[in-house]
Amino acid sequence: IRANLLRAVSHDLRTPLTGIIGASETILKNKEHLKKEEEIKLLEFIYEDSNWLLHMVENLLSVTRIREGGSAVNKTSEPLEEVVTEAIMRIRDRFPQASIDVQIPKDLIMIPMDATLIEQVIINLLENAIKYSGSTNPIILRVEPKEDFAFFYIIDDGRGISISRLESIFDGFSRADTVNSDTNKGLGIGLSICKTIVNAHGGNISVTNKEGGGAVFTFTLPLEGSISNE
Repeated sequence: IRANLLRAVSHDLRTPLTGIIGASETILKNKEHLKKEEEIKLLEFIYEDSNWLLHMVENLLSVTRIREGGSAVNKTSEPLEEVVTEAIMRIRDRFPQASIDVQIPKDLIMIPMDATLIEQVIINLLENAIKYSGSTNPIILRVEPKEDFAFFYIIDDGRGISISRLESIFDGFSRADTVNSDTNKGLGIGLSICKTIVNAHGGNISVTNKEGGGAVFTFTLPLEGSISNE
């Protein structure tokens, strides 16, 4: 975790900051010569990267909620519907154009968790699907209780993940194939944090490619009363 956080500070945070500084300097030094559309484009760039930085800081703060020196979190019994609803509200604030199909059981399901951390996992996975899948089709968020675990599925109809990266995509260093060549911000740190959070709850996270195209990210959480693998 320490190595991934250092990487985030040294690269994933520094890169957008450098861009923001450069765009701001261009506006300040050339404001009398910039065309209106050029200025708007630079301001949009600053806005987008500032939002991305905020999201990254939220990720880093999430990890600090996990006790240092171990993989334990402070869990309370939380209703599944409320946690999912809060995550969906936050992701729709960021991406109002995104189409998300939420499929959760109608029955009340209580799950021991740190709600803030699990919301961050859901947000990270949905954001990845929205930004990097390459598809505008609805993204499915499905939750199914099976025996002692709740299974969370985030399903998209995009290009999927290359076979060579399926095993390493959560290690904090890989990039998804759907990231454009001119994009400096990869998926790695966010997915690595997802894995850290899920494992700390006694669950597991994985990804597979969907038949016909797309990716399926799956993570599990022990249900109330079940024995976790912490």
